[in-house]
Order: sequence, then C-alpha cells, then structure tokens
Amino acid sequence: MTLKQRIVVTIAAGLLAAATPITAPARAEGIALRMTIWTGNKAHLQLLDDIAAAYRKDHPEIASITYETLPFDGYTTALTTQIAGGNAPDLAWILENSAPDFVSSGILLPLQDTLRGTAGYGYDDLLPSATALWRRDDALYAYPFSTSPFGIFANLDLVKQAGAKAPADRIAAGEWSWANAMADAAAVHAATGKAGLVVRDFDYKLWDNLATIWNGWGAAPWSADGKTCGFDQPAMAEAMRFLHKAVFTDQAMPGPGAPADFFAGDAAMTITQISRAALLKDGAFAWDLVPLPKGPAGDYAVIGQAGIGVFKAGPNPEAAASFLAFLTNPENSARLAQYFPPPRKSQLVVDLLAKANPMLKPGQIEAVVVRGIEIGAVKPSHTGNAQIAQVVRAGLDALWQPDADVDAALGAVCGRIRPLLAR
Repeated sequence: MTLKQRIVVTIAAGLLAAATPITAPARAEGIALRMTIWTGNKAHLQLLDDIAAAYRKDHPEIASITYETLPFDGYTTALTTQIAGGNAPDLAWILENSAPDFVSSGILLPLQDTLRGTAGYGYDDLLPSATALWRRDDALYAYPFSTSPFGIFANLDLVKQAGAKAPADRIAAGEWSWANAMADAAAVHAATGKAGLVVRDFDYKLWDNLATIWNGWGAAPWSADGKTCGFDQPAMAEAMRFLHKAVFTDQAMPGPGAPADFFAGDAAMTITQISRAALLKDGAFAWDLVPLPKGPAGDYAVIGQAGIGVFKAGPNPEAAASFLAFLTNPENSARLAQYFPPPRKSQLVVDLLAKANPMLKPGQIEAVVVRGIEIGAVKPSHTGNAQIAQVVRAGLDALWQPDADVDAALGAVCGRIRPLLAR
C-alpha cells in the first residue's frame, strides 16, 4: 500500500491523533508554522523552541512556530491522518521506515534549491550516505536531522549487584558478545528481580527495533532489493531462536506485558540511541554507554534515522522550507547534535560531539556514535511499509509464546508478506 493509498484508508478509519502542542508566544498577525514531532522530552522541546525564537527575531512575518508532539507508537498513522484530512502540518519528522513512501509519494517539497541557496548553509557538507534514504534522483525530500546509531546503556549498579562483569570490562577482555551480554542480563534478573535487557520502544510491537539484535547474525527481514522475504532464512531463524530463549528460558529480557524502564532504574541494560541520555537523572545510578555486542556475523552497528520534510499541501511551504534551512544550518546542527547526531561530515568529530554532549565521554562518542555511523546500517524500510509492518507484527505474535515453533512462525510471516513485497 502506497502512502497515498494509506492516507485514504486512514480517513475511512476515522482515526484521531493525540497531540501536545508547544508554541512560542504568537504575534497578532502573520504566518503560523506547525511542525509535528514525536518527542515530548522537555530538554528537546526547549532546544527546538529556542531555535524557533531566534528565527522569529529576524523574521517578523512569522507569528508563531508550534511543535506538535504525536505519540511515537502510531506516529506515522497520526501524521497521515492529518494529511488526509486536509490538516497537513507545515513540517514533520518522518521515521526511516516510512521514508520510501513519503519520498515517492510526491507530497514533499524538494529542498535542495532552498538549502543550497541559503548563505552559509554548507549543503555539500551533508554526507551522501546520510541523505541517500531521503533522495530521489537529484532531489532531496527531507533533511536527515538525526542519524543516530543504537548503543547499550548499562546500569552499572545493577550489574555489580548481580556479580556480573561490566560491559566495559567485557569489551577490554574481548568478551563483549551477545551470548555474554544476555548471560549478564539473566544474572541481573536472577539476583535482583529487575529486568535484564530491554529493547526500548519494542514492547513486542515495533518489531523493526529488533534489527539492533538480528543484524548481528547478518539477518534481514527482506533482501536488499526488497523483493525476497528474509524471515525464513537461516540467519534470521538463528537470531530469533536466540531471542526466544533469552525471553522465555533465560529470562534475560522481560516478556510480553512486562514493561521495564531502564531510565527509572528498572533494568540492567537497554538498547537505544543517545537522544535518550536526556532521561538519565543525576546520581540515580552509575551508568555507561557501549556499542552493540558482537554477533555471530561479527561487529556491526544499526542506525535509526529521521528526516524533516516540508509538505506541499501545508499552509506555508516556502516559509516552512526557509525555517528548515535555519533549523538545520551549521550552527543549529551543532546545537541539535547533543541529542541528534548530525549528517554533516564536518561535525562528526569527537571533540565537537563531546562539547555538544557533556553527559557522554569522548570514548563513548567515538565507539558508539562516530564508529556506529561509519559502519552502521539503517533500520529496515520498504514501500508500503505501514501494511507490511502490520502484517509482520501480527505474524510475529505467534513467536512470542513460551512454546512457540520459531521456524514455523517465521515461515508463516514470509507467506503473508511475499505478495506485499512483490508489488
């Protein structure tokens, strides 16, 4: 199902999007810009609002800039509901898994001319690898404002309490593997009753976040050309058997319906991105940030990416594109880097990122962020992603049972999505 088709389906379903607007004080008259995002973090919102306020000082024609937070789970559905209902925002964050749909849909404004024409922007500083997902031919349809590798945050207090090795010690000894990481996670659960390892935002729904694990086996949900199902391939089956054992036999990961928040001290480890460091509370517990463990296929990294696009059907596409150029210029890109690793080659250096991320040590930035961007693969995406994702999610429900037949469940998933992949 294409994005345009999905918009029609969304209207028919009559879905409503929950939203929390954050708006700078408005002037009585002028252009009101609205941008949908999925973060509700106060630090993120404050930084975005500060940038908006700086832009408005020199642009009296802009009455207000509103950041509208939509829930992460269901974000794309909520966004397409707005578009389909004739209420498209001016700008929006777009998830990497729906990038092919948005880029090919024709509803996004090409940005390359605006960005190239903005004095001091440095368009050629944008890494081709970072913009690839958001390009079609020579046009750039969204700015990849966050190119963020996944790493593991570890609660060192819980690890020590369980008598397990700290991840840094595992790394120093050449032992940082998925087998050892899960063994340490199981030890924490057994000793403390707290969760071992949590894949943040997965919750047995957002299955593509498991790419942070299965990529270590060299597995993928489909082939590089998107036409062949990969769930029933040996590498994926081995990875999923490993996950199933970790959940239901070793209890290294919390099972379905047992959420645990690492940042509240409820888990020993979590897989997530550096933007989540803002959730860490000073002095709550000792912590570390390390790369993903080595898998049977060797060292690897996984990148989550998000773009900011401007909608042609939005109320003010030209004004929105101008604000986007300011929001993502070199100065503001450096400011955003404290949460969202930039796509600018000149800014992917440890010293600059360390200055922008005072909570992180230079070694953590080098190992997780810089190295991760160098070797990482972006999370899976496909045209018609919304329908494919729903079918896969429903199919994998059979896997998340204690007595599941892993191979049969994965084979059934492929049977369901092959017709969709072949479109």
